[in-house]
Formats: sequence, C-alpha cells, structure tokens
Amino acid sequence: MFIQKQIENQIGILTIDRLKALNTMNPDVLREMDQSVKNFIADENVGVIILTGAGEKAFIAGADIKVMQQLDRKGALDFGKLGQEITMTIEDSPKPVIAAVNGYALGGGCEISLACHIRFASENAKFGQPEVKLGLIPGWGGTQRLPRIVGKGIATELIIGGHMIDAQEAYRIGLVNKVFPLTDLLKESIKFAQVILGNGPNCVAESLHCINESAGHSLIDGLDMEVEAFSQLFETEETTEGLTAFVEKRKVEFRQ
Repeated sequence: MFIQKQIENQIGILTIDRLKALNTMNPDVLREMDQSVKNFIADENVGVIILTGAGEKAFIAGADIKVMQQLDRKGALDFGKLGQEITMTIEDSPKPVIAAVNGYALGGGCEISLACHIRFASENAKFGQPEVKLGLIPGWGGTQRLPRIVGKGIATELIIGGHMIDAQEAYRIGLVNKVFPLTDLLKESIKFAQVILGNGPNCVAESLHCINESAGHSLIDGLDMEVEAFSQLFETEETTEGLTAFVEKRKVEFRQ
C-alpha cells in the first residue's frame, strides 16, 4: 500500500507514502492512486479531496527513474497513458481536489498537481518540469496544462529550461493559489475544504465542469454551456434551499 487514506468531516485526504523514494511514481503507485481517487469520488461521505505527500521533503518528486530506465517505446507509451489516466481522473472529478504541495513537485509530480483544481504550497516547495535534462518531454499533461495555467511563454520557459522554481515564484506566476509555512499547509488546506463544503455540491461540480470545459470551447459555446448549467440548477432542491435560506436570512443547509 502506497497511499494512506483518511476521511474526516467529509474531507478525504490521500497521502502518497514512498518516503524513502521521495514519493516518486511507479505503475503500482499510479494505479493505487487512481483507484483511491475514484473511491473517494464515489464515497458519499467525501465532499472534498486533498492530495499530499508523506514527509517534509516531497509532494511527488516525479516518476521513478529506475523504472523509466527499463522502458522501451511500448512500455513508455503505457506508462505515459497510465500517468495521464490519473491526471484525468483528478481533473474530471466532480469533487474538488486540492493539492497540498509539501516539497518537491517535479516532472510527473508537478503534472499531477496541475490536474488538481487548487494548489496550495508550503514555503519549501519546489516545482519543475526537468524532463529535457533526461532527454525527454513531459508525458503526463505538462505541455498541455501548464500553458493553460501560467500562459504559453512562461510554460515554454519552464519546460525547455528544465529548471526548478520555488514556492514564491510559483505563486507569482499563478502556478499555485497560496503559500503557507510547512507546518500550516495541511491545516490551511483543510480550512479551505471546509469553506467548499459550505457550498452546494451540485453547483460546485457544475462550476468545475464548466471551468474545465472552457479550454476546449469558443467563448460563445462556453457561454451557452454555462447558462444551460445555470438554468438546470433551478430544478434542484439545492438551489431552492440556497435561495430560500438567503430570503429567510437563515443559515443554508446544503449537506445534511
């Protein structure tokens, strides 16, 4: 077992635990992580998911290079698709996934954080796509998600430069949402998860869907998708409760 699982107050915490290997990814870890995220998505007792790494040095320091060294073209294709599968599971989750990046997020580790909906970083966090230094390119979505998040120019610099950046630079370029002391990172991630849990689960899921789909649509198509989702919510008990609670000046109760 490489993934520690914890559920408390509707918050599911997944901790990648390969401490001696800086939480690097091999096929077994990827499969277990993918299934763990899917299990939390299906679990009615979980409303928000937090993903973090064991220890104080690494979130995910990348793919396991010793495994990669043994791959041929077919093996590399399978490994790349496996990494892309977990990033799509995370990104497509109707429940928000928060990356609590507590150290190195390099290569595949950075790419997994990019798939999360929110990225909080500790002050000691380091981000990078160093694949070019290994004679490779990112294979788990880095060339696609990084430009969408930080812009084409900065993404190009990071990918073809292959250098690391610290947490403050990651915050400056918009790669992470907030930076906290390492000792406060998980606490602050849980605090924001609790904020999300105060909102309607259906409208949170629809918001994530529309935001994710915006990258693949024209503005007109995106607006059509948004207003359709907006109007459909008016047929839900959740929206009725939200509007009624506001008018009655009482606390809203979305999650019983």
